[in-house]
Amino acid sequence: MSISSADEAPEPPFRVAIIPVTAFQQNCALVWETASRRGAVVDPGGDVERILRVIAEADVTVEKILITHGHVDHIGGAAALRVRLAETSGSAIPIEGPQRDDQPIIDGLEASARKFGIADARPMHPDRWLEEGDAVSVGDIRFEVLHCPGHSPGSVVYVQRDVGFAFVGDVIFQRSVGRSDLFGGDHSQLIASIRDKLLPLGDDVAFLPGHGAMSTFGEERRHNPFLVPVA
Repeated sequence: MSISSADEAPEPPFRVAIIPVTAFQQNCALVWETASRRGAVVDPGGDVERILRVIAEADVTVEKILITHGHVDHIGGAAALRVRLAETSGSAIPIEGPQRDDQPIIDGLEASARKFGIADARPMHPDRWLEEGDAVSVGDIRFEVLHCPGHSPGSVVYVQRDVGFAFVGDVIFQRSVGRSDLFGGDHSQLIASIRDKLLPLGDDVAFLPGHGAMSTFGEERRHNPFLVPVA
């Protein structure tokens, strides 16, 4: 997909290709700056060969891997993808995110992979932990980092305010919210993250969740059954 408007409008500053991976159909994403074709992969949970094919077809130079949180379906392919990208580019590919409170979940990656049958998952360690107010770059495009715990303690959201777009991981979905019954989850904290940090970004801000279809914060504020009583 592309973040774009009418055909006659100028090219959007960045584009996004959604790559469903693993049996969980997790929305891995390739995001790149339109002008430079420099990009990043968000949440490569597995199926690395599929991700590499999309990168090649889009003719994008991937400079980093961004992680929203530490669950296996979001990070299982990160280590292998980093190695493959480095072999192609000859440069080290850093992994950025999530927030460091997800360290225990990341440490349990191999056990989680066995439990859920994700055969190609490999241990990984972020090169940069992220905190509230940090920023990550995709080419020269800046994404703001919001720490949004509740689904996991270290979940982060990447927001591009100029365009009005966010990668939200499993914090919020179309008409639903992330699970809070997993290790480190907290439903009240999750709803507070959405109410206090995401909904105030604006009704027109679109988001790509970790699973399922895109939506906007306005649509979810009005129609999400988990949020209508508190929005």
